[in-house]
Amino acid sequence: MSKLILSLLSGFVFGLGLLVSGMGNPAKVLGFLDLAGAWDPSLALVMGSAIGVAMPAFWLARRRATALLGEPMQLPAARRIDRRLLLGSLAFGAGWGIAGFCPGPALVSLLAGQPKAWLFVGAMLAGMAVFEVLERRRAPAPA
Repeated sequence: MSKLILSLLSGFVFGLGLLVSGMGNPAKVLGFLDLAGAWDPSLALVMGSAIGVAMPAFWLARRRATALLGEPMQLPAARRIDRRLLLGSLAFGAGWGIAGFCPGPALVSLLAGQPKAWLFVGAMLAGMAVFEVLERRRAPAPA
């Protein structure tokens, strides 16, 4: 039960941070991406702060076999930049630039009742479903 409570608390703090920083507002995100217009650098400050918090945490995590709650540590193992990574990054960035949302702030905005977030989250879930179907077709059949 304590893992569930800590998970909910972590999600709440993350969502609250997104709301307080304004990242649930697509106009703020699009303002950051508008380099030729009224550029808003606040997203860069939020990202820099997140990196500053995450770097020491990842440094410590690499040296542990288990997480603080006892689960096995699961850090990304892939280090190669390949076609799939580049295409996925381009699709993510294009969606972010068009809608002004990325997945975390979209979920926060969805719960805050923003209608645009419903459309984005629906499209995001549809994209995830298409990816799963394509991955299953790509994977070799079990022997």
